[in-house]
Amino acid sequence: MRKRQVVVRRSEEPSRSSTTSSSTIRNVKYGECQKNHAAGVGGYAVDGCREFMASGEEGTAAALTCAACGCHRNFHRREVETEVACDCSSPSSNGN
Repeated sequence: MRKRQVVVRRSEEPSRSSTTSSSTIRNVKYGECQKNHAAGVGGYAVDGCREFMASGEEGTAAALTCAACGCHRNFHRREVETEVACDCSSPSSNGN
């Protein structure tokens, strides 16, 4: 189970015609846990958790805790995939 968050931003630039718009879609997922469990003794050891799995439903405090390792979501590596789509309609500039 992967944790994903989608943010859609739709904007129009004022200097262009109103038929031009772009949208950005960001998919966020959280990878392996990077919490150093041996930091207190001067070492380095991670628990081996490979992917964040939320303990609870979206919008609750448990959604920020990993069901596999018990760490907070911030200890997991964040991967952001961004897609930008532009809907452009411009007049032909070929001069035909």
